[in-house]
Amino acid sequence: MEEDKEEVKSFKDLGVCDQLIEACDNLGWKHPSKIQAEAIPHALEGKDLIGLAQTGSGKTGAFALPILQALLETPQAFFACVLSPTRELAIQIAEQFEALGSGIGVKCAVLVGGVDNVQQSIALGKRPHIVVATPGRLLDHLSNTKGFSLRTIKFLVLDEADRLLNEDFEKAIDELLSVIPRERNTYLYSATMTKKVRKLQRACLRNPVKIEAASKYSTVDSLKQQYLFVPAKHKNCYLVYILSEKSGSTSMVFTRTCDSTGLLAQMLRNLGLRAIPISGHMTQAKRLGALNKFKAGECNILVCTDVASRGLDIPSVDMVINYDIPSNSKDYIHRVGRTARAGRSGVAISIVSQYELEWYIQIEKLIGKKLPMFPAQEEEVLMLLERVTEAKRIADMTALGFFVRLGISLKFAVENLSIY
Repeated sequence: MEEDKEEVKSFKDLGVCDQLIEACDNLGWKHPSKIQAEAIPHALEGKDLIGLAQTGSGKTGAFALPILQALLETPQAFFACVLSPTRELAIQIAEQFEALGSGIGVKCAVLVGGVDNVQQSIALGKRPHIVVATPGRLLDHLSNTKGFSLRTIKFLVLDEADRLLNEDFEKAIDELLSVIPRERNTYLYSATMTKKVRKLQRACLRNPVKIEAASKYSTVDSLKQQYLFVPAKHKNCYLVYILSEKSGSTSMVFTRTCDSTGLLAQMLRNLGLRAIPISGHMTQAKRLGALNKFKAGECNILVCTDVASRGLDIPSVDMVINYDIPSNSKDYIHRVGRTARAGRSGVAISIVSQYELEWYIQIEKLIGKKLPMFPAQEEEVLMLLERVTEAKRIADMTALGFFVRLGISLKFAVENLSIY
């Protein structure tokens, strides 16, 4: 069996048809990734799949190609439904379906919150082949959009299933499964195998083939991981020092709260760094705008919450910085998975304060390795202190001014600025 796997060198070997091979070629996909090589032959045989793979491993292609090939054989509207936990990931999945299906006229509809319902209803009225949705908005359309149902779907995909099964989505997923035909193919993809994912697997998959393209909680070998143990009061200084030392890099800086993304990005801009924030508090249009500026290279530092740690395909990220250490150590895996994707190298640096040491120790336990320290001379770092303190003060005053313009009291504003 191992020898057979070694011989698989092209999408043709996997059974993918010529039209889709051409689409892969146009996207620069010369060879299938590990998850694609293992999943596609089973999917083309009509089997249900549960796929465990590291983020950035090519999961979307692993389920999109078999679905599009089946659609070519039996064209129909509302052929497949893909569920995603975030708006950005849903949009990205639809873009990949459209890119792979551009030569065969594939139509997609994206149903997510933060976008006008009427526009989405019009898109559904055009009878798309593929519906990509977040669970809540999909339920909304099933209840309120005349003539729309999922009675004819042949494929259901649950992407990032471990996140789809948190408290926010669990009830919606149960409702959706009750109105979707039992006679279908189901693909369940997840970075981690949790108890809830196992339960869902038993409930909605028929004799699935399990494909594990990575160990349970691991980071890729091409990722260089380091940490810095610093006093909380000097975190900003160390962040600026790292970004200055690696000034040519494209970086994602992860924070814990939505408020701190804006404040931190403003502080960095005050120091002449090209930073832009993205968080769940922003409108969908602003989130996509920030993402597009980052992808286009207008800004090379994206300051974000965990809304950006899963599923977003930003291929050119050189470095991930954990400004705040995640309290859930599994989130570390997803954050650092933004870099060192598809065989490229990358760097992940965690800035650990005295208050976060316990969380950091849990991360090292999870990944099964002790990380080396990032080399930083304290004297050099603290030379930045005056400039960084002033940049932070200006950022805080800008935020206070914004609150006051909104008619919010100064006392309330100060109490609610997370950086104070």
